Amino acid sequence: MRLATAALVTALTLGTSHAVLAGTVLSPDGRIEATLDVDGEGKPIWSVTRDGEVLIAPSALGFNLENEDPLRRNFAIVAEETDSADTTWEQPWGERQFVTDRHNELAATFRQQDDAARQFTVRMRVFDDGVGFRYELPAQPAHPETRIAEELTEFTIAPEGEAWWIQAGDWNRYEYLYKNTPIEAVSVAHTPITFRLGVGTHLSIHEAALVDYSGMWLQRMDERRFRATLAPSSRGAKVVRSGAFTTPWRTVRIADDAAGLVENDLELNLNEPNKLGDVSWFEPGKYIGIWWGMISNRWTWAQGPRHGATTERTKDYIDFAAENGFRGVLVEGWDQGWDGTWFGNGRDFSFTEAYPDFDIEEVTDYARSKGVHLIGHHETGGNIANYEAQLADAMALYGRLGVDVVKTGYVADAGSIISCNADIAAPCEGQVMEWHDGQRQVQHHLRVVEEAARNRIAVNPHEPVKDTGLRRTYPNWVAREGARGQEYNAWGPFNNGPDHEPTLVYTRMLSGPMDYTPGILSLKGDNDVPLASTLAKQLGLYLAIYSPIQMAADFIESLADHPRELEFIRAVPTDWAESHLIAGEVGDYAIFARKDRNSQDWYAGGVNDATERQVTLDFAFLDPGKTYRASVWKDGEDATYLTEARHSIAYDDFEVRAGDEHSFRLAPGGGLAIRLQPVE
Repeated sequence: MRLATAALVTALTLGTSHAVLAGTVLSPDGRIEATLDVDGEGKPIWSVTRDGEVLIAPSALGFNLENEDPLRRNFAIVAEETDSADTTWEQPWGERQFVTDRHNELAATFRQQDDAARQFTVRMRVFDDGVGFRYELPAQPAHPETRIAEELTEFTIAPEGEAWWIQAGDWNRYEYLYKNTPIEAVSVAHTPITFRLGVGTHLSIHEAALVDYSGMWLQRMDERRFRATLAPSSRGAKVVRSGAFTTPWRTVRIADDAAGLVENDLELNLNEPNKLGDVSWFEPGKYIGIWWGMISNRWTWAQGPRHGATTERTKDYIDFAAENGFRGVLVEGWDQGWDGTWFGNGRDFSFTEAYPDFDIEEVTDYARSKGVHLIGHHETGGNIANYEAQLADAMALYGRLGVDVVKTGYVADAGSIISCNADIAAPCEGQVMEWHDGQRQVQHHLRVVEEAARNRIAVNPHEPVKDTGLRRTYPNWVAREGARGQEYNAWGPFNNGPDHEPTLVYTRMLSGPMDYTPGILSLKGDNDVPLASTLAKQLGLYLAIYSPIQMAADFIESLADHPRELEFIRAVPTDWAESHLIAGEVGDYAIFARKDRNSQDWYAGGVNDATERQVTLDFAFLDPGKTYRASVWKDGEDATYLTEARHSIAYDDFEVRAGDEHSFRLAPGGGLAIRLQPVE
């Protein structure tokens, strides 16, 4: 509940032509100070200091509009309002069960000092570990429709430092290897973008609550000054809104170290609470699937002698799932439309009609008899016009059959989403091309999530719009891709280098859960290409890359050939009471400790880059006064991703208590997995 009610601190009214002084707001611990002000030209600006050091130098606010003069100059602050909160809320599933929302707030209203007298409010919330702000634009009778050509929000990073980033506005969406460069070498970047400043402070710039708006890219203008660039739209204007509206929150995580950056709930706290009510029908869990066979070119999505999604093969996978405690079986390629050219096309996809060799009624009945759930698949080929026309029927079919999780896909080059040239709710009136993170696609994803919720179905989109914490508001939005995933490892030797996953932890994973699809225990893809991973790293991924649905992605034969590794995969939870980064640095390595939400067990482990290292782990996270039996899967003495020794794995067992320390070797491209069970 709120601990402080809104208090109006201005002595002026909105009708007054005079300005109030600049507004400042402190974090609850007093270390961070954020300021809203105007400069000498009346340009709205914001800035952030921490412990007296400038982190974000005065940076511009405002908009370029398509149908009006810019909201850029001749502003004054005419009203300020403050508020604060100190609450705790519970996640239905997540990295941690309880989240603390403790912040102070300043809402400053900027008004133009001319005949137009237009205004907007910037609402700034300051937490102990970051800052978030959004624009709130009132309805304008003279302009009932606001057409945003570009947002003028800037982020001027004061100290020197380095950045980890992927390019935005390029053909492959978010699916790139991360660059590590000086801040001054960034061009146009997706968010989250991570910075380590020369003074040691860590920053991450992102956004929260991306609803009915275009996704934000960051364009470096000069030196360390970045400007928001909104994903394009076929309508010209990047964003079109009617009446009063708010933008997504622009966020800056601020931390002393890498752990502080990761153990941070800023974006979640800036989203609205759960709108769906009881979502206990979604159960976190692990799954296997008819997927790696197509990715590694053994089977096909299309019909033919190598068709992957057959009734009999699916039953085999259901049997394996039932025998080994997997909740779900993903089946791709079951529906009509995969024959011919579907990439970036999708015109022939049916989401209710199966191929002749796949009986969806028989398969779901069989799964139900075994206590297993089919995981559905809707690949659109980027054609949302075709998908939306069938969406209600497709979700109703899955709902009737008990398919309670669906993986959606939007395989098309960036800028090639096929959409109707009409309002989202209108009949299709011709087709236009949109971007994966433009306003139209943002609207589409939420429409899918809401339709799925009506049928008690959870959604896991691939080729998605980035995560911005909306899983709090819509808890059936359980995971997504939005980065270069495990599938790339099937297509070329070391396609995802050994430092890719340790970088994801501190970049992409700051936005939310990722369906990375770990568990390739064979360590090989198409034509036996090797993965840049040891066997232990494939286990460590279950702790480093969080998702409430985790795949054991390899063929079931390969999983069966590794019984001791399968033992860990069967045991490791996907829903946690606590999560802590206990060792790691950005891009180098990441070791987590996570406590099972449904038992007293702890798990520890993670992933390493190409550098061999010895890490000493402090087990202070364990519950005091208890002794735990540690079961360990670790890199063998000769393990390295560079040779066949990638298969070398060692096992250990020992007892440990809170405060004990143990050292482990992390091989090049290696990892670690530990299960800690209380000794009764």
